[in-house]
Amino acid sequence: MNKVCVPASGEPLSTPQPISLREAFWFWLKLGFISFGGPAGQISIMHQELVERRRWISERRFLHALNYCMLLPGPEAQQLATYIGWLMHRTWGGVIAGALFVLPSLFILIALSWMYIAFGEVPAVAGIFYGIKPAVTAIVVQAAHRIGSRALKNNWLWAIAAASFTAIFALNVPFPLIVLGAAVIGYVGGRLAPEKFRAGGDSAAKKSYGPALIDDDTPPPDHARFNWLKLLAITLTGAALWALPMTILTTLFGWEGTLTQMSWFFTKAALLTFGGAYAVLPYVYQGAVSHYGWLTPTQMIDGLALGETTPGPLIMVVAFVAFVGAYVSQVFGPDQVFLAGAVAAALVTWFTFLPSFLFILAGGPLVESTHNELKFTAPLTAITAAVVGVILNLACFFGYHVLWPTGFSGHLDWPSALIAIAAAIALFRFKRGVIQVLLACALVGMVVHLLR
Repeated sequence: MNKVCVPASGEPLSTPQPISLREAFWFWLKLGFISFGGPAGQISIMHQELVERRRWISERRFLHALNYCMLLPGPEAQQLATYIGWLMHRTWGGVIAGALFVLPSLFILIALSWMYIAFGEVPAVAGIFYGIKPAVTAIVVQAAHRIGSRALKNNWLWAIAAASFTAIFALNVPFPLIVLGAAVIGYVGGRLAPEKFRAGGDSAAKKSYGPALIDDDTPPPDHARFNWLKLLAITLTGAALWALPMTILTTLFGWEGTLTQMSWFFTKAALLTFGGAYAVLPYVYQGAVSHYGWLTPTQMIDGLALGETTPGPLIMVVAFVAFVGAYVSQVFGPDQVFLAGAVAAALVTWFTFLPSFLFILAGGPLVESTHNELKFTAPLTAITAAVVGVILNLACFFGYHVLWPTGFSGHLDWPSALIAIAAAIALFRFKRGVIQVLLACALVGMVVHLLR
């Protein structure tokens, strides 16, 4: 029986009425347009709306879902929305929740990417990006600090972080090999020194906001119980949803075609996003900038800035990368550059997020039943530690290109350095939000650029 919460008014709160799929649709659509602030902000919004205000799910169940979403590769906030939608309304509920978390951001980024590539040389627009770039550098440093303060709990994990930074910074080791190496270290370390690789368990819910629709003692619905036949069916469906568009692209453009290679590359990226979007950005940079040459280092920084200022997961920066790459490459010819960019952005969004849906819909029950077993969590603990070193390398990369735009042989860009320092102070000392910092730095950058 659900517990009854008695607030200060003395009147007990009743259990919310069941929510229809139609009602849930409109909520998830609204969430897609207001989910600013990166994973922390998005998870906070969902907690306020779903746990505190609407009481669709209890805090304990919410935290339990969040804990195992954070063990998976992919954007944890989008996966959490998918999980709750799936728990409430089966497969279609999960698909709707996860898709609406992403689609508004896709359309907004297509529009912003076109404005950037078409009008980026306009002085006012160039000034805005001049101010945003050093702010992005400070934001990435903050991300490394935030993840590191949570993940690096002992000297073993610090050593893994330092080794991953050295590997990617000094030796240019590919990101997938760093992830694989960290996983092996974590697996072995979990057996030899289990106390060093033990992840935190479920946090106990400390507040009750009243009885919830899915409460602490609500049994899992039938569709949330592990079943081998369901797992096989969803896995085969997911494989078909990946293989069909990939086959069409290969047939139309060949395996070496730009759209085909983008789809393949971002499929791999989707499977490597342990630790959030900041962790996979170095891999995206290595491939999109260094290997394929789809965009320049400066454009990559600008794309991250746009991703920070739009709702939805930060990994949606892949839509910007694809748009710019296909637009500049004129995949459909010189008269269809916008269409090429829009199609590329939509394709890579499909291939980037398809694995996230499969991890929840197919693997959710299995992961949930095993996520407290050390042999599964220890490799992920080591991977998270390695991610800290990789993100720190990304900050160094951004800082180099922003502060020394012509290389170390040139001069230090003092205005950019001062903007970066001010942004870091605002983020670390005064705890300002990312959007506030970006807007302030954009304004300062525009003034500096126009006065030059």
